[in-house]
Amino acid sequence: MAVSASRNFLLSYKSISTHSLSGRLYRTTKVLSCLHLDRPRHFSQAHVRPASILGSLSDNPGAYSKRIRRGRGPASGKGKTSGRGHKGQKQHGKVPAGFNGGETSAEVAKGKRGFVNEFALDMTPINLDRIQLWIDQGRLDPTRPITMKELSATRCVHGIKDGIKLLARNVQGLRSAIHITVSRASSSAIAAVEACGGSVTTRYYTRPSIKRILRGQSHPILSRLSQPPPQLESPAAQPSQPPNEAEDTEQLAAPASHLVVATYGPSEAYRYRLPDPAARANIEYYRDPAHRGYLSYQVETGETPSLFFKKPRAIANAERKAAGLESCKEDKKIKSSAQEGSDTRVRARERLW
Repeated sequence: MAVSASRNFLLSYKSISTHSLSGRLYRTTKVLSCLHLDRPRHFSQAHVRPASILGSLSDNPGAYSKRIRRGRGPASGKGKTSGRGHKGQKQHGKVPAGFNGGETSAEVAKGKRGFVNEFALDMTPINLDRIQLWIDQGRLDPTRPITMKELSATRCVHGIKDGIKLLARNVQGLRSAIHITVSRASSSAIAAVEACGGSVTTRYYTRPSIKRILRGQSHPILSRLSQPPPQLESPAAQPSQPPNEAEDTEQLAAPASHLVVATYGPSEAYRYRLPDPAARANIEYYRDPAHRGYLSYQVETGETPSLFFKKPRAIANAERKAAGLESCKEDKKIKSSAQEGSDTRVRARERLW
């Protein structure tokens, strides 16, 4: 029986053309089926992968993009003019990029000039006359600290990007003592606010931190490097007195640091912490007392806001003397005299030998 099966297989094998794809697939199927003849009958056919899978192999969807064949009739979508249109230079040949028919190209006639500074800050300006107008209309409360949160909530400024800069337009119209915290401030604006009994504080903000402040997720003033505000006395410790005009005046003249915690609470109560500057330019700007930076408390007497500041020798010697030490020059003289003394002793020993 095995001889007849093998004879039938050879006859079918010779009858198939070896030059056609269907013949090769069929021949492979026959070979695989013959290999399965000697297997036991209990072998499950579900575990056998049929050879017909070779004829259904294909790429994953999107893995193959059919090549565009131009000029193959209107049914292809790129027939007749092959997608070039009718006549003209663009159909007959190639046109260089920017070619304007021999006329001066637009890149030369109206080209770009200059550049865009990617590191420039987009500050939102706010003038003192506008703040005074908002106070007169009852939109802003001068007895409370004014930050970008209040300015944005009252629509005094719109579209804050990198921060707010305080400017001095119509400074004669400012009559209220305000305590305001902004990103930058001009010198004339600082002088006008302080002349009315107010205060200006500049501090560092980033775009993400501004968004969090406006959403109420971050403290608008306090951060890790901020100078801690003085502790306020509890109302129970203060003797109760009837309010009068003098107390109201003192409350208006109180510095903004006394009102920060009372207005916004501690910084730990917020979800996000306010960032501090890390770049040298930003650190030096907010360390400058002339800018009323919130890091100006770090600058000691006789120093400058620069991170590379070195004290003059006269100031260093004065501090050393105040601490009970000799000056730098006297120390050098003592060291040099001691060195000379040791050298003379060495020479004397050499003479003895």
